[in-house]
Amino acid sequence: MANMAIKLHAAEVVGLSGKIIDVEIDLSPGLFSFAIVGLADKAVAESKERISAAIKNLGAKSPQKKNQRVVIALAPADLKKEGPVFDLAIALSYLLASKQAEFDPKGKIFLGELALDGALRPIKGVLALAEEAKRAGFSEIYVPEGNGAEAALVDGVKVFEAQSLENILEHLEEKNLIKECPKTKFNLTEVGTLLDFYDVRGQESAKRGLEIAAAGAHNALMIGPPGTGKTMLARAFASILPPLSREEALEVTKIHSIAGALKDDEFILKHRPFRNPHHTSSYVSLVGGGAYPKPGEITLAHRGVLFLDEFPEFERRVIEVLRQPLEDKTVTISRAKATLNFPAQISMILAMNPCPCGNLGSPKACICNPASISRYQRKISGPIVDRIDLWLGVYGIEHRKLEDDVADGRESSFQIRKRVERAREIQKRRFGDSKILTNSEMSVRDIKKYCVLDDESKSILQQAAARLDLSPRSYHRVIKLARTIADLAGEPNIKSPHILEALQYRPKALI
Repeated sequence: MANMAIKLHAAEVVGLSGKIIDVEIDLSPGLFSFAIVGLADKAVAESKERISAAIKNLGAKSPQKKNQRVVIALAPADLKKEGPVFDLAIALSYLLASKQAEFDPKGKIFLGELALDGALRPIKGVLALAEEAKRAGFSEIYVPEGNGAEAALVDGVKVFEAQSLENILEHLEEKNLIKECPKTKFNLTEVGTLLDFYDVRGQESAKRGLEIAAAGAHNALMIGPPGTGKTMLARAFASILPPLSREEALEVTKIHSIAGALKDDEFILKHRPFRNPHHTSSYVSLVGGGAYPKPGEITLAHRGVLFLDEFPEFERRVIEVLRQPLEDKTVTISRAKATLNFPAQISMILAMNPCPCGNLGSPKACICNPASISRYQRKISGPIVDRIDLWLGVYGIEHRKLEDDVADGRESSFQIRKRVERAREIQKRRFGDSKILTNSEMSVRDIKKYCVLDDESKSILQQAAARLDLSPRSYHRVIKLARTIADLAGEPNIKSPHILEALQYRPKALI
């Protein structure tokens, strides 16, 4: 048997983007061996058995036969290869190299995991891989059944989905053509919410604070006794956020697809993410990482809400790692060979009790001693306090109001969301073509440009800053918050009432 090298193409996810992988195969006579080289992980190494069984069950000659050396090279060789996504490309390359199939692989990308009977199983991260295939100039992409609708979100590349290796082989040899997947269309207006602000009785001050947080994408912390509605308010908060734009929907879908967080019948996220990890969650699950870095809960909440209930109960280093995403809106994960930046443009909503027993400041008697209260509250360090824009008290309401069916001026999420959308539109016009979308993203230079204070407002802020001993960061956060309050009021300039309201949301004597 003469040496014969064949090259096909696959792709894998690196961080939050795709990377084209060349699948090269060489067949030569000699003692039997079947090797896959190119920094392959265990799942890739085990593909030899899946591919051999799939090809045998196809009725073709298996790679595992006497007097044949099979070498599969996955290039670039210095990039780690992970997962079963290369199965399809490797199997097709063998069939082509052994002259058991004949087709032109040029311009084609092959993705999919093989079952032993040759069936194709869906894979993660198809949207990112399809985007990279388009960028790299490929014209056709072949994926397992169930991945087609997601891949077809990308324009400019033909998508073919198949149930098995046999289906794809017949299509490539023009024996039984597979119909191209139509471009996927979706409507983001068909989104409903399970919890409405109208369902929340009382807590008008907290509702107002959350409205401001939604309008400017600010971070908020709710503090109050157990059972007063903190979790309910946080869940309702998602219902007052503006709907996703098409670009945002594709962005968050790509992240969730890579993380394997999409439901089986879901090809696009139509609503803003709401993530609520338990306080026992590990550092890596929240931040992301691992041997092959994957996004964590912070990145899964990108363009949506990250709700951390019982905030002081989280591990100390988990709390402290929030400093970077709260400030820079990104999560940086460093490894020996690469540094990855995961996006974290989130609305952070936190909730906590005022003390370990939860009854401090409520009609119920607090059973905590001063030392335990201080220790509990100081789990939230000064740098984290500095990065929280709104501190909202959520205290008990009269029981009769819980049974009162009279609206009492309560507003629905739809009414509040309309005000939030108007404020966001004002911000969009203000920042124009810059990368800034909301007031919370402004730098110090942007604050100087877009948040000019009159003499009265400046005097009030400086006096309050001295009295409250505000850090420069807190000082600028008050201005950004006042800018959002002014936007909600439809005011072009920040005035003293906006500064005064913004100052009300600073922490008093908590820490």
